[in-house]
Amino acid sequence: MSQGLTYVRKTSSAEATKQLAATLAPYLRPQDAVVLSGDLGAGKTQFVQGVACGLGIREQVTSPTFNILLDYEGSTGLPLYHFDLYRLDDVSQLDDIGYYELVEGPGATFIEWGEKFPEALPFDYLGIELSVDADQVRTVKACAYGDRSRRLLFVWAQDSKSRLVKK
Repeated sequence: MSQGLTYVRKTSSAEATKQLAATLAPYLRPQDAVVLSGDLGAGKTQFVQGVACGLGIREQVTSPTFNILLDYEGSTGLPLYHFDLYRLDDVSQLDDIGYYELVEGPGATFIEWGEKFPEALPFDYLGIELSVDADQVRTVKACAYGDRSRRLLFVWAQDSKSRLVKK
């Protein structure tokens, strides 16, 4: 699939990355999918923590590396499904964890390591690529793949608190 609308922002700390992610939360709707990619330690789970805070989730949000899936519900009523596919070996394992049902379900889905199974990615999703340099400066690159994600990224970028810059 060709790359769509793209925005970028650099953040100087994990906390700044969480604050950026929190600005996405008000625009999320049921069946929105966000695919997070980046090296270990790049800030994928921290990004989800920021979104969770923006959704009014009071529980501690942790990496679902060992659980594969963690789900949360906050004060907005929008469930947050957080997948980490790092430990899965085969696309058939997605059936066992209810992946497809939740991606098409009533919440917003965040998928870490989704690039392992490109054939299983939703048709429409927001891709977030995180990288961190030697000075701990993170680059957050957001790309829209599909009409809904394009609208989502556009309104998120228009939020002055996000400070996203069109690439």
